[in-house]
Amino acid sequence: MKFRAIFLSDIHLGTRGCQAARLLDFLREHEALQLFLVGDIIDFWAMSRSIHWTPAQNTVVQKVLRRARHGEEVILIPGNHDESLREYVGTSFGDIRVLHEHIHVAADGRRYLVLHGDEFDQVTRHHRWVAVLGDIAYNLLVRLNAWLSLLRRTLRISGYWSLAGYAKRRIKRAVSFIYDFEDSVIHAVRSRGLDGVICGHIHSAAIREVGGLTYINCGDWVDSCTAIVEHFDGRMELVEWGAARLAQAA
Repeated sequence: MKFRAIFLSDIHLGTRGCQAARLLDFLREHEALQLFLVGDIIDFWAMSRSIHWTPAQNTVVQKVLRRARHGEEVILIPGNHDESLREYVGTSFGDIRVLHEHIHVAADGRRYLVLHGDEFDQVTRHHRWVAVLGDIAYNLLVRLNAWLSLLRRTLRISGYWSLAGYAKRRIKRAVSFIYDFEDSVIHAVRSRGLDGVICGHIHSAAIREVGGLTYINCGDWVDSCTAIVEHFDGRMELVEWGAARLAQAA
């Protein structure tokens, strides 16, 4: 299936939690004129502690490079976990452009600010050590989730259940953080006279209207396996690939 644009964020290559095999399935079945990599594509934070780089993760990188060589416009917008790439903003790696942010004009004329979003996270900006500890805790939840998924398959329990996602929904402070983040992003977009925003960072995929503006979050490829696609009429759609694959298999 071909789209006008695909937006992916928070892939976290180099970690055990990265769902590279699922992402490869998605990329094989979804092509586009433009591919936006909206931050935290490579997790240098986690890789400074330990590196987990699989053949599937290698193939993800090779596939993106191949698509860029074959004419698909690929834009990389670094996030906080791959912030060292921000030193290369304004340059290109082969056929991949590196930008701090981008104004994407959809087919229907609506203008979206595309950026990772960590600049709107007060914890990441002002209390980095807290963010690092939170990242370690989140990675532990993801690893526990892998064991739980194996147990569910062994017991023949159908469906996908995420421990990290459950914890995020249940913890009141985490829910409050998500809404504070969304409000901050929308305020910034409104002040620039744009129609919406496409971001990542918080691993919480969404498309919603907020005060006449469109808030879009790509989600992640650690927990939820989600992407945003733009159809050729400008319509934006949230694709939940983990759920879609389970539905096809059922």
